[in-house]
Amino acid sequence: MSQQLGQGEVKAKTKTAAFFDLDRTLIDVNSTILFAKFEHAAKRISQLQFLNLLRNVVLYHFNLVKIERAYEQAIAHYAGFEEGHIESRTFEFFENQVRSRLQPGAKAALSSHRAQGHALVMLTASTSFQAKIATSAWGLDDWIANRFETNEGRMSGKIKLPLCYGDGKLVYAKEWAEVNGVDLGLSYFYSDSYTDLPMLKAVGFPVVVNPDPKLRRYALTNGWPVVDWTESAGGHSIEKASGGPLAQ
Repeated sequence: MSQQLGQGEVKAKTKTAAFFDLDRTLIDVNSTILFAKFEHAAKRISQLQFLNLLRNVVLYHFNLVKIERAYEQAIAHYAGFEEGHIESRTFEFFENQVRSRLQPGAKAALSSHRAQGHALVMLTASTSFQAKIATSAWGLDDWIANRFETNEGRMSGKIKLPLCYGDGKLVYAKEWAEVNGVDLGLSYFYSDSYTDLPMLKAVGFPVVVNPDPKLRRYALTNGWPVVDWTESAGGHSIEKASGGPLAQ
C-alpha cells in the first residue's frame, strides 16, 4: 500500500465513500499559509523563510514554479527535525488555529454521510501530520495526504513523490478504494479547486464547495452541484446547479 495513504483498515458499511478536500473546503482557509504565519509568529521560521514561502505560493498561482519545487522549498528548513517534534508543533497549530474552522456545511455533510454508513476520507495535499490529527479530531475514518522522507526518524527536507495533488490524488484514491472495497462510481468528492478535477470527474457524485472561478465555470457547465458551506450561508449546502444527489 502506498505510503501516502493513512491507516488503510477502513471497511465501509456500503461501497460508498465521501472524500473531502481540506483547504477551503472542510475549512475556510489555506492551512499552509496559516501554518507559516503560526510558525513565524512563534519565531520558529525566519522572516526570510516566511516571505519565501509566500513568494512560492504566488509563483505557483501564476504557473511560474512547479508544485513539487514549491513544496520542497516550503519544507526544506525542517530537515534534521524529529518527526515527533513536527507532529507536536502541528498538533499545537491545529488546536489553536484549525480545529474551530470546520465550516458549518462541512459539519452537516460529515454528519449526513456518517449516518448513511459511508466511509469518510480526507483527501488533501496537506501534510500527513495535519491530516492525521484532523481526521481524528473531526471523526473521519481515514486520510490520504502528503508525507515527507525521513532518515532514522528525522526529516530529510524532501517530500515523497508523486505528490498527493492533482492527478496524484486520483491515483491514491483509487488505491485506497481498492484496498477498502469502495466503488468510486458510488462515491462523493467535495472540493473547491480546479486542480482536483481528475478526482471530481472520477466519482459518481462530485460536489463543488465555494469554488475557484475556473472550477465554478466547469461545474455549472457540466451540471455539478455548487454549494456554499460558509457561516453566512447558514451552514447549509445550497445547490446551485443540477447534478447528483447531495448529502443534506
